[in-house]
Amino acid sequence: MFIPIYLRLCFNMKFLGKHSSIQEVMALIAKVAPFKTTCLITGESGTGKELVARTIHQQSKRKNKNFVTINCGAIPEQLLESELFGYVKGSFTGATTDKKGLFEEAHGGTIFLDEIGEMSLALQSKLLRVLQESEIRKVGGVAPIQIDVRVLSATLKDLSAEVAKKTFREDLYYRLNVMSLHLPALRERKEDIPELVQHFLDKYKKTEKTPQVDALVLRKFQQYQWPGNIRELENTIERAVVLSNQDDRIELEHLPENFRKKIEEHETQLPMQDENLSIKQRVMALEIELIKKALLRTSGNRTHAAKILEISHRALLYKLKEYELSDFP
Repeated sequence: MFIPIYLRLCFNMKFLGKHSSIQEVMALIAKVAPFKTTCLITGESGTGKELVARTIHQQSKRKNKNFVTINCGAIPEQLLESELFGYVKGSFTGATTDKKGLFEEAHGGTIFLDEIGEMSLALQSKLLRVLQESEIRKVGGVAPIQIDVRVLSATLKDLSAEVAKKTFREDLYYRLNVMSLHLPALRERKEDIPELVQHFLDKYKKTEKTPQVDALVLRKFQQYQWPGNIRELENTIERAVVLSNQDDRIELEHLPENFRKKIEEHETQLPMQDENLSIKQRVMALEIELIKKALLRTSGNRTHAAKILEISHRALLYKLKEYELSDFP
């Protein structure tokens, strides 16, 4: 799939990767950026939805105008209306002057409505009018104000399901969803993790020399499910760089304690609830669990792990071979 060079350069961070789903997103951005088309960006928290919106804006003819963002789920309904559309002096207690709303601030540019699925039905109706008529009315105002704004939105929710439940307007859904871009979870593109890790190491390094990640750490990164997606990976790398105290290598001990616990819990999960397991299979599963746990605690040191397990080094090596764990971790 061909991705223009200029677009590859603008993706200087979180979208690095060769996974087909990311390549598709990049290709779609290249296609939709030149137009005023509305786009609905979907994906889990931390996947980079705002970054997609910013990239669309940066690659459009509106790039020299404002890019304005607002989280529709973080502001109470009445305040959200005045934030979006502005208000006139005297429209409510405390309105001592006229105030521009975000749509006016974004005139000629782009507005990004994050968590659009949290918007009330009443405000949805007003947003629909903005999209249909390209005009707004301030809170307390009468005269319409013409605007030229590209609207990009994002949501964690399945808006088609919200439409079916009558909690989101169907007509607004189709207005916002002329083009849809879905961002995959990081667990769905684990082959891209090494490249992402390298980017964040370069970003947060404290000296000219970029620290390297221990092979064991990288293996754990690729096994972990990353519920917080790229945002969680970035935060983990940043903290590891700080905790490494300018060491040349990032090791397990440099990862945040709560993260190490998550990895350990993930590594030691076993199908013990399977009623079809025999006693022998359950014993084997328990042995594997204990061995893995000991090896993780010792960063793969067989001698120390054997001491924790209170078995000989030779017995541990035999068990590792028996359970095909010689390369673990």
